[in-house]
Amino acid sequence: MATGAMLAIIGGGNMGCAMVQGLLRAGHAASDLVIVETSADRRAELTKLLASIKIAADTPRCDEAIIAVKPADVATACERVVAAGARRVISIAAGVRIAAIQAACGAEVRVIRAMPNTPAVVGLSATAMAVSHTCDDADRTWARTLLQSIGIVAEIDEAMLDAFTGLIGSGPAYVFYVAESLQAAAVAEGFDEATSAKLVAQLLVGAAALLEREPQHARELRQRVTSPNGTTAAGVTALNDRKTHDAFVAAVRAATQRSKELGDA
Repeated sequence: MATGAMLAIIGGGNMGCAMVQGLLRAGHAASDLVIVETSADRRAELTKLLASIKIAADTPRCDEAIIAVKPADVATACERVVAAGARRVISIAAGVRIAAIQAACGAEVRVIRAMPNTPAVVGLSATAMAVSHTCDDADRTWARTLLQSIGIVAEIDEAMLDAFTGLIGSGPAYVFYVAESLQAAAVAEGFDEATSAKLVAQLLVGAAALLEREPQHARELRQRVTSPNGTTAAGVTALNDRKTHDAFVAAVRAATQRSKELGDA
C-alpha cells in the first residue's frame, strides 16, 4: 500500500477484521485504514476492538479497497468504492469471479481476486490470489504485501481458485472435524472433555509443525509412526476399512463443485 493511500476494508466481519489486525501487525498506519460496516451493532463492537481505526457506515474517499462482504453484495460494494476513488480492489468473497468484479468496478480499475482461509484470524492463513488482465507487477506486489499480513500467499490461475477454495478455504473445517472426532474418542476412552480438548489441540499443533518442516513427506511422516502390527497400524487399518481417505477426497471435490456453482450463480 502506498504511503498515505487510504485503504477501505468493506465488511467488518471476521475476515475483514482479521485483515485489519494483520495490517496493523505488519506496520501499516492506522490512519490509512477505514472499515466500512453497515451493521450499527457490529460497528460498536469494532470500535471497541479496533480503537485506533476509523469505522464508517458509508464508504469514504479511498484509493484502494478490500471487499470482504457476502458474494451477493460484492457488485454493490465495488461500485461504491470505485465511486469513492478506489483504483485497486481485492475481493475475498468466495465464488465471485474476476470478470464479475471487473464488470462492477469498470475497465480502468485493477482487480485481484483472493481466497484466504480462517486461520487468518491468528495470522496463519494460506491465501491464493489471481489477478485480472489490468494488473501489472506493481499491482501484484501491492496485493501480495497486503495479503501476506495474514499469512502465506500463492498466485495461481483463476481456474484453480475453485479447487483451492474446496481444499484450503474449506480445509480448516475438515481439520476441526478430525479434532471433534478425536475429542469424542478421547471422552469415550475415559478422558474428561477439558483434557480431551487440550490434548487433541496439542496433537494437531505438533503434527502440523512436523508437516510444516517436511511438507512434501506426509505419507512418510505417517509411515514413520506406523510400526508393523503396532497400535498406530491398528488405528490406520480402522480408518482404511472405513474409507476415510476417500471421504476426504470426496469432501474436497464436493466443496470445489459448490464453489463453481456459486461462481455460476
